Amino acid sequence: MNPTIIQPIRESDRILSLDVLRGFALLGILLLNIVGMGMHSASYFSPDLNPTDGISELPINLAVWATIDVLFEGAMRALFSMLFGASIVLLATGPSARGAAMFYRRNAWLLAFGLVDAYILFWTGDILVTYALAGFVLFRFRNASPRKLLISALVVLVLQTGFFVGWKYSLAIGQQAAVEVASNPEFGKPSAVAMADVWFDFESSYAVPSGGEEVELQQRRANYPNAFLFNARKATEMILGAIPAVLLWDALIMMLIGMALFKQSILDASKPPGFYIKLMVIGFGTGLAINVWEVYESARSGFQLLETFPYLKATYHVGRLGMAFGWLGLILYVCQKSYWTKARHALAAVGRMALSNYLMHSVFALVLFSGAGFALVGELQRWMLYPIVALIWAIQLILSPWWLSRFQFGPCEWLWRSLSYRRMPPLRRVP
Repeated sequence: MNPTIIQPIRESDRILSLDVLRGFALLGILLLNIVGMGMHSASYFSPDLNPTDGISELPINLAVWATIDVLFEGAMRALFSMLFGASIVLLATGPSARGAAMFYRRNAWLLAFGLVDAYILFWTGDILVTYALAGFVLFRFRNASPRKLLISALVVLVLQTGFFVGWKYSLAIGQQAAVEVASNPEFGKPSAVAMADVWFDFESSYAVPSGGEEVELQQRRANYPNAFLFNARKATEMILGAIPAVLLWDALIMMLIGMALFKQSILDASKPPGFYIKLMVIGFGTGLAINVWEVYESARSGFQLLETFPYLKATYHVGRLGMAFGWLGLILYVCQKSYWTKARHALAAVGRMALSNYLMHSVFALVLFSGAGFALVGELQRWMLYPIVALIWAIQLILSPWWLSRFQFGPCEWLWRSLSYRRMPPLRRVP
């Protein structure tokens, strides 16, 4: 091999635990994404949106929502982001490091994949755009010490939490002002009207008026061109609004933590088993305590938006980090054991094909839920979405090892490498 030619990471150099963790996180993310894919977009933040089949009317929907929210919401995204941060260190440092031009070109193509996912495949909750933008920023942190990375993550976490706690306080005032303005249309106090507008803007973005659910659902059930127009507007709102205001900072926090964990040799499963058991116990203990309390508060409020919108909770990041560390400790502990070999192999294959499998989620959703396929969006109750999730999991856990036994890369990974390195690596395995 010519040492002057930058090559993709060889299969023999891959770290099994990273692939297993990535596969686990990727499958776990679908537990949350399926809600936005298969239900009204506001259902993610308004779990009791539909009066006839909402979670307060059907106990099974309540149980499903609470279980997913406690065990997985935020935690899978955190874990996936940590692994992306680890990949930045892996690609940008050490003897096989890619140069800045190569790294930025790779990220630019990831951004392109994300735009295809958001606009062409109709997944407005796409995370690839966010990751690509965060990668452009974090390349400059590639040589920072674990201590500096963790301090940076903590600073961003505290600032974002403080911002949202202050925002919740303002929204609560705005909500009360909205009630006053609505009850007295002649109410003319400018400050109250201004605060009411703050609440109305927030509510219009994350909730829908009573009886207005069908407006969005009918557009999404329409044929591809009509559904595309609706989706393009939502995707643009996400890219111009939610990503710079919320999601980019969320990703940066977790990626910085992931970079630090990788540099401390935690993510390669090389620490003693007792270390991962402690990580699991402390993580799950903290995360479960906080998340159960948050779910209780949401239910006690009657699923009011100020309580169900996760970022408005001061404990949100602590709870999701606790659960992410718990899952991290559990998976890495299992990676050290000789049993569960087939499960590890299947999860690692899903992780190695993470881009292909992530986009496959969107393809499944496009066919099942949009007007380009069976137009089932909004037709299924919350609990009915999860047999679909289990079926997609089964397909990917079977298909990914089968594919990689015949090919060196997933199809999208091969295309990504070809575009990034400006040459096509061999795809099929040599017998």
